[in-house]
Amino acid sequence: MTTSGTTSFNMDFTEIAEEAWERAGREMRSGYDLRTARRSMNLMTIEWQNRGINMWTIDEGTINLVDGTSQYNLPADTIDLLEHQIRTGSGNQATQSDLTISRISVSTYASIPNKLSRGRPIQIYIERLRDNPVVNVWPVPDNNNYVLYYWRMRRIEDAGSGVQTADMNFRFFPVLVAGLAYYIAMKVPELADRIPMLKAAYEEQFELAAGEDREKTSARFVPRVGRIY
Repeated sequence: MTTSGTTSFNMDFTEIAEEAWERAGREMRSGYDLRTARRSMNLMTIEWQNRGINMWTIDEGTINLVDGTSQYNLPADTIDLLEHQIRTGSGNQATQSDLTISRISVSTYASIPNKLSRGRPIQIYIERLRDNPVVNVWPVPDNNNYVLYYWRMRRIEDAGSGVQTADMNFRFFPVLVAGLAYYIAMKVPELADRIPMLKAAYEEQFELAAGEDREKTSARFVPRVGRIY
C-alpha cells in the first residue's frame, strides 16, 4: 500500500472550530458557536504573543532615514524589534555595510544632553505605543544615505471569516485546537468539569510546539570584565 505522497495538510477556521467544539464535548451547531470560537481564537493568539517569540511571525524590513529626522513609524502590526542595524552604501556591492546600533531605554534616551546632535545613528529608542511602535534614532541622521534595517516580530493575523486558514506554522495546529477547546469550555457552564483536562492538554501541546519553534544554533556568552574604580 502506498502513502499519500503529500504533506500539505491544513485547516480552515471552520474546521478548527468544529474540532475544538468536539474536544470540548459539544458539536458546533450555530453561527454564534462559530463567532464565539473566532473571538476566543483571536484572544488566544494574543496570549501566545505575550508568552514569547513565535518564529513564523519574524520578518525583515527597512526604513530610509531622512536627513534631520529622528523619529519614524513602524508598521502597525509590529510587536517589537529583535535586531536592528544601520546600513550604509545600500545596493552597492563594494560599499554596502551593516553597522549594529544599540537599543537604549527611555531613561537613557531622556538623559542625552543634546538630542539634536547630527551624525550616523548609533543608538535606537523604541516607543511601544498603542497604535504602532515608533523608533527614535540618535544622533539625528546627517544625510539621506542611511537605511535602518531591522528584524521585527509581527502580530499573528486574525481568525478571519471562517474560510481562511490560520496564520501559523503547521506545528501549532495541535495546540491551536487544544487551546481553543479549553477557551470554549470556560464559557459553557455545562462543560466546567472538562476544564482541568482541557487546560492540561493545552499546556502540554503548547510546551511541545514552543520547544520546537526555536533557533537551533549554539550560543556563547562572554562576560565583560572591567576595572572597578
